[in-house]
Amino acid sequence: MKTNQADNAAKSLPRDRNRPLTMAIAGNPNAGKTTLFNTLSGARQHVGNWPGVTVEKKEGSFDYHGRTIHIVDLPGTYSLTAYSMEEVIARDYILTETPDVVVNIVDASNLERNLYLTVQLLELGAPVIIALNMVDVAEGRGIRIDHNQLGTLLGVPVIPMVARTGKGRDELMRAVLDPPPPAQLRVNYGRDLENAIQKLCGTMDASPGTPPPAGGARHAAVKLLENDSVYEKKLRDSFGPDIVDRKNRLAARIEQTLADDTETLLVDRRYGYISGLIREVVSRPAMDKRTMTDNIDAVLTHRALGLPFFIFAMWATFQATFTLGAKPMEWLDMFFGWLGGVFAALLGDTLIGSMVVDGVIGGVGGVLSFLPNILILFFAIAMLEDTGYMARAAFIMDKVMHKLHLHGKSFIPLLVGFGCTVPAIMATRTLENRKDRIVTILVAPLMSCGARLPVYVLLAGAFFSPAAAGNVIFSIYLIGILFAIFLARIFRTKLLKGDTTPFVMELPPYRMPTLKSVLLHMWERAWMYIKKAGTTLLSIALLMWALITFPLTFPGQDAMERELSRRAAAVEQRASELGAAPGADIKDARYNELVEAVEEQEREISSAQLRHSLAGRVGRFIEPVLHPIGFDWKTGIALISGFAAKEVIVSTMGIIYSVGSSAEASSELTGALRADPIFTPLTAYVLMLFTLLTIPCMATVAVIHRETGSWKWTAFSLGYHTVLAWVVCFVVYQGGRLIGL
Repeated sequence: MKTNQADNAAKSLPRDRNRPLTMAIAGNPNAGKTTLFNTLSGARQHVGNWPGVTVEKKEGSFDYHGRTIHIVDLPGTYSLTAYSMEEVIARDYILTETPDVVVNIVDASNLERNLYLTVQLLELGAPVIIALNMVDVAEGRGIRIDHNQLGTLLGVPVIPMVARTGKGRDELMRAVLDPPPPAQLRVNYGRDLENAIQKLCGTMDASPGTPPPAGGARHAAVKLLENDSVYEKKLRDSFGPDIVDRKNRLAARIEQTLADDTETLLVDRRYGYISGLIREVVSRPAMDKRTMTDNIDAVLTHRALGLPFFIFAMWATFQATFTLGAKPMEWLDMFFGWLGGVFAALLGDTLIGSMVVDGVIGGVGGVLSFLPNILILFFAIAMLEDTGYMARAAFIMDKVMHKLHLHGKSFIPLLVGFGCTVPAIMATRTLENRKDRIVTILVAPLMSCGARLPVYVLLAGAFFSPAAAGNVIFSIYLIGILFAIFLARIFRTKLLKGDTTPFVMELPPYRMPTLKSVLLHMWERAWMYIKKAGTTLLSIALLMWALITFPLTFPGQDAMERELSRRAAAVEQRASELGAAPGADIKDARYNELVEAVEEQEREISSAQLRHSLAGRVGRFIEPVLHPIGFDWKTGIALISGFAAKEVIVSTMGIIYSVGSSAEASSELTGALRADPIFTPLTAYVLMLFTLLTIPCMATVAVIHRETGSWKWTAFSLGYHTVLAWVVCFVVYQGGRLIGL
């Protein structure tokens, strides 16, 4: 088997070895691309979106042997054909940004599938280094790959490695520091296709003054024959409509001759090339042996055992989130309580002191107290993802999704929703069918995101025993899943009728994730939570403090404060009669009665101030709507604030129940909620349900509009969530009261 290679030495250009070097990582999903990126960039990475689209962009930088290397993790793709936004982004980045080197990470245990992308990268003319990853898995299956011969045949360096352990990292980086020239691979597509390619190249070459297309004329001609809509538009704009008309005539002639479309013929020829390549470099055992992955899948994807195991895995995750996070949460709780006391002593009973203690520490600190629970949840999800089990969860749910008339891929965004609804809705871009996308977007907010977890933990810990709290939280998550299933079927069969497209789910081999990889994935998500607490939540907490604090005066305030002064004087007088200082531990019934009277008057003043505050007026205005589901106006204030971000419900409650006093940490807030007569275990459970089912946060609403491109669907989402939350909570609350709960 031969390749058409140019003289690389003659084409080499002098390189400035002092400037930063740009390295792009390309590869199939589950080939170890993200693991390699994390291994190389470590903590020096940042995540955003590619300009103008909602696909995630990861970048990082690191120094290696005195050279600064900027690393870009391209979206995982199986090809460079414009079937998805990820494929267009990966291809356009290589063509327009021209990185110094493209590291193509290839799964050695699935070589044929992975080499399809490799061939396209080489046809693109990119400077490619192949990182032959997971050679340990391949060798465990008895697969031997002659990487030197593979590199010779493709004309690029091939570095065997195991990304998760770091094996081969130094060899790869040495190759990166001396990038190869642009690749020169030409696949022979057969006489008919090659004639068509040459004629299209001739048409482009015959256009004087028009610059050649990125990637060269041959690559552009191949993309035209693949019916690549993005390339077709670019070439039409550059060379006029004649180039597309000629392609259509040539393609029609080939299809008549070979009885197949040109796109399929090109794909078949590429796989034929790859098949010949594999025969040259791969040796396998005479009989494929059953792998460990096969043995595990026999249980975890079993038609009877798979779903119960998945439910058990989710239950265990939420039990661990509550039970293991209890002690660390208590420590953080104590810290913020201490911090509030320090600032209360420093700033005194002043407006600034109230803002800092009640607004900043009581608000943001109350949310950050739940950070251990968030970390444990994200750690568990990262473990499930990195081991390969999450892909099995989607496979297990495929039949269920089809019964709902949804695409099997819809389950993947719903799983992402357990972390955050915003990226979950963005993940629906992998769905080709617009109806599938809209339905998935509509039900994705019913997955309990990490922002809701602090509300669940607070209420479950306050009103249920430690043994029951984890089960209560799990039930809320499960209810969200059940409602998503129920409503998805209704939406797909009534609002958005139509057939679903077939679903093929790749099941990657099970792997033992490295601790570093899991911790990095956990930290990426947790850091978003911390940043939100320090920016968005801080702003909202200060806003809620202002709404709850102002105006500073209220009707009847003078009379109430005079009564407070009278009662306080009575306490001092009784203490004097007993010969003790006020506030000392005095064992006297009359003295204690007077102290309780003072505390009661303070509570009445705080309650009156809160009722007449700006927030209190809004809460009392909507109270008639909330009363049938068991909530009062104070709860209404917290729910309104939750539209900004669901975590704010906790911080707002902290501010409400700490007005007029020092900072209430979460343990004190728990006590305050228990002491409030409006709250019972039934009310707490209904509030958790309402938090689950009501309209999502404003960021989610914004991304719903952006992804659907429709105010109609955005308004429908807001409306149905509001009605659903109220109706379900009304049934649960009133039904619970009827049966004596």
